[in-house]
Amino acid sequence: MNLQFLGATATVSGSKYLLERGGRRVLIDCGLFQGFKQLRLRNWAPLPVRPSDIHCVVLTHAHIDHSGYLPLLARNGFAGNIYSSQSTLDLCRIMLPDSGRLQEEEAEFANRQGFSKHRPALPLYTEADALRCLELFRPVDYGAAVDLGAGLRASLAPAGHLLGAAMVRVESPQTSVLFSGDLGRPADPLMLPPASRPPADYLVLESTYGDRIHPREDPADKLADVVTRTAARKGVIMIPSFAVGRAQSVMYYLWKLRREGRIPDLPVYLNSPMAAEASRVHAAHVGEHKLSAEVCAEIHREVRFVRDASESRALNGLRGPMIIIAGSGMATGGRIIHHLEAFLPDEANTVLFTGFQAGGTRGATIAGRAEAVKIHGRYVPVRAEVAMIENLSAHADAAETVEWLKTLDSQPRRTFITHGEPAAADALRLRLSEQLGWDCAVPDYRERHLLA
Repeated sequence: MNLQFLGATATVSGSKYLLERGGRRVLIDCGLFQGFKQLRLRNWAPLPVRPSDIHCVVLTHAHIDHSGYLPLLARNGFAGNIYSSQSTLDLCRIMLPDSGRLQEEEAEFANRQGFSKHRPALPLYTEADALRCLELFRPVDYGAAVDLGAGLRASLAPAGHLLGAAMVRVESPQTSVLFSGDLGRPADPLMLPPASRPPADYLVLESTYGDRIHPREDPADKLADVVTRTAARKGVIMIPSFAVGRAQSVMYYLWKLRREGRIPDLPVYLNSPMAAEASRVHAAHVGEHKLSAEVCAEIHREVRFVRDASESRALNGLRGPMIIIAGSGMATGGRIIHHLEAFLPDEANTVLFTGFQAGGTRGATIAGRAEAVKIHGRYVPVRAEVAMIENLSAHADAAETVEWLKTLDSQPRRTFITHGEPAAADALRLRLSEQLGWDCAVPDYRERHLLA
């Protein structure tokens, strides 16, 4: 097999790994680049392989940095099967059309306001493109072997991290390679722990938190402090959140804190139709996560679901205290942008980040305590409190990753460390080399390797 890295190198976004054998081309993940402009421009550049020459895609999970390029791949000529777990397909049915719709709305807004340098501003792809690509999905069960052609076979194993998330093992008669996808945590409050590491000759390993250890304190304590403190100021707590996974975790913790009497009974608005749909998918897949059907129903009863854009805009005219959970998690788009524009200038309010903020994103700018942040073509002063809960992440940290790697005695011939900022990827490389004695490499964009 030949392996080429077409994304998730020196960044946590754009996951794409191309496997080739006997003229057969298989893409593992097909994500959008996010963050710095030079990364986002890659979304607009042609792939180094023609989409029509790719025979199939195997998807680890539904997050946009792993799935969000699929509508464009299909529009540009890909017509093969997309293999994923059933839960991943159910989430992609929500996330991919939403991604296309959001890009159409942002292009329309840019044209209406005139702040884009492009005349006219165009979406990368449309909601219709996303709906068409969903017809190519073929769900598979965990552990089932999938014939990819040319002697290649793939299988999925639970990765934790997100509903439906999987690690992907691909084997030929000569060798095998395991793609970790995004690796979950052993004690996540919602998700079951990842399966033990399947044996493989080569490993492609994520490193989002490869240079750090998650704080060990209970994230509920930090959340309770932020909510109580801001409520005393009669402020608004804005929580930029990934709609799938993180929003459900935040709602769970708020429900738990209210039941324990640790936070005041504030109105909680979930201003994300996608998060609302994802929450329903979670409730429909009881058994794949830790929450019972009864708990899911209770959580949903205590949250006010915001449906249309007019109701979303109306929130900006309300007075606190209140909590608004809205996408996107790194404040790169979505309804959170309008709330940030409205509420960031007031020091009574708080913006609370609950996950990793990739370099170059609006979230990273705010989290870095910038005095102002650019929104809709103008700079908005950041006077609100900026808070961060670091241990709500659904990614394994460096120590948890090492412990997962130890679940199998055998070691890969080589481990390729990806899906991390440069410092994180190199720190994990060094940790695995020193603690486990493994042969590790941090590949560059478009780098190729022969897996013999």
